[in-house]
Amino acid sequence: MDERFCTVGDVELCYETFGDPADPAALLVMGLGTQMVAWHEDFCALLVERGFHVIRFDNRDVGRSTRLRDVPVPSRAEILAHRVPRGSYSLADMAGDCVGLLDHLGIDAAHVVGASMGGMIAQTLAARHDERVRSLTSIMSSTGSRVFGQPSPRLYPLFLRRPPAGREAYVERVAGVFQRIGSPGFERAEDELRFMVGLSYDRGVDPDGFARQLAAIFASGNRTAELRRIRVPTLVIHGTADRLVALSGGRATARAIPGALLMRVPGMGHDLPRGAWPAIVDGIARTAALADDATVAPAA
Repeated sequence: MDERFCTVGDVELCYETFGDPADPAALLVMGLGTQMVAWHEDFCALLVERGFHVIRFDNRDVGRSTRLRDVPVPSRAEILAHRVPRGSYSLADMAGDCVGLLDHLGIDAAHVVGASMGGMIAQTLAARHDERVRSLTSIMSSTGSRVFGQPSPRLYPLFLRRPPAGREAYVERVAGVFQRIGSPGFERAEDELRFMVGLSYDRGVDPDGFARQLAAIFASGNRTAELRRIRVPTLVIHGTADRLVALSGGRATARAIPGALLMRVPGMGHDLPRGAWPAIVDGIARTAALADDATVAPAA
């Protein structure tokens, strides 16, 4: 990995780039408590082949980016009640981190791709900083509404337990979570998953950071009205077998954003299975082409 760092206000972000900086930028924003390495290098390479300069990075409070230990950590009771401790940051703050990273790289505007919470950050970026976003692809995400996109109640215990101590136990725990939330309609790349989780452990894991990011989602509330301000070409991608963010979340996102198209991926859960990459990358590329006044529309 060619890790680099930039400073955005009080936050230092760890990032990595792929491809030719002269090509149009694609900014990849990852989800809750998940490091940039979850955007697999082979996935990034597919985007490079489609003519993108790819940027992946660790959000604040995850991986090798700054841990905001002065920000309060929500308790289990607060998480269950969706209450937000005073002093929590928001998705808008995390979208501001994206702006700072683009500034650091000298990029005026990027094609922005977000997964799960990263989709929420990407949506917020497009709504509040439209001049910095050329196109938007929101994957397995939602609007923040408590009516749509809610997880199966049986999954809550998976995310309320403290992670076990030790690398091997951590890898086993996360692999078990993805057995529950992953894609039943695609071949499971167990070795790749375990390698990614082990790499994440080595780069640094922090359950308090996960909780602070979760509070950022709660602090941002229902963003449906804000999403109606988005005017860039938008594709919403959602798996039909997603148990963590139900398909209704993707439908609600596509309804809220003017002109957005919804691409359903049969058998995809709450992950990015290798078998779905060609369709996802093609959707991203086709949506980006719309920003350049191309005639090709994203697959629906």
